[in-house]
Amino acid sequence: MTEQLISAFVTLLVVIDPIGLGPIFIGLTGGLDETTRRKIALEASVIAFCVLTGTTLAGDWLLGQLGISLSAFRIAGGLLLFAIAFEMVFQRRVERETGKSGPPGSAIAAFPLAIPLMAGPGALTAMILLAGKLGREPVALAALIAIMGVMIVASYLVFLSATKLERLLGPQGEALLGRLLGVLLAALAVQYVADGVKALAL
Repeated sequence: MTEQLISAFVTLLVVIDPIGLGPIFIGLTGGLDETTRRKIALEASVIAFCVLTGTTLAGDWLLGQLGISLSAFRIAGGLLLFAIAFEMVFQRRVERETGKSGPPGSAIAAFPLAIPLMAGPGALTAMILLAGKLGREPVALAALIAIMGVMIVASYLVFLSATKLERLLGPQGEALLGRLLGVLLAALAVQYVADGVKALAL
C-alpha cells in the first residue's frame, strides 16, 4: 500500500499542480484587494476538496451504474492524463487555462478556479483510478483523501503567496518545473493504460 500511496502522492501533485496554479490565480484575481483574494482562495479550496472527495467515494459506484468497467475507465483516464502531460511538457496547459474568463468577485472561486482548474478532469480521473487501485479499503481511501487534502492545502498556500512564488521561480524556473512534472505524469499515464489493457485481456 505504501508504494501505491507514494504513486498517488506524485500523481495528484502533478494533476492538481499547486505551483502551476499560482500564476493562474494571479491572472484571475488581478485588481482585487487582498481580503477578497484570500476569500476566493479559501472558497475554491473547499469546493475542490468536496468535489474530489465525492468522486473518490462515489465515482466507482457511478461507473457501475453506467456499465463502465474500471479497466476501461483506467485506459480512458490514462489517455486523458497523457493529454494533460503533453500540454504541460509543451506549456499549453497554462496558456489554455489562463485564456478562460470567469465572472468577477467571489464567483471565480467556483468557476473556473475550483472547477475545472483544481478539480479538473485529470484530478477527477486520477481519484477514481487511484481509489480502484487501492481496493477501496476504508483506511486506504482515508489516506488517499488525506493526500488529496494536502494537495488542496498546498494549492491554498500557493494562492496566498502566489506573487512571491512567481518572483522566486521566475519564468524559466516555472517552465522547467512544469516540464519535469509533465514527463513524470506521462510515464504514470502510460502505466495506467498498460494496467487497463492487461486487465481487459484477462
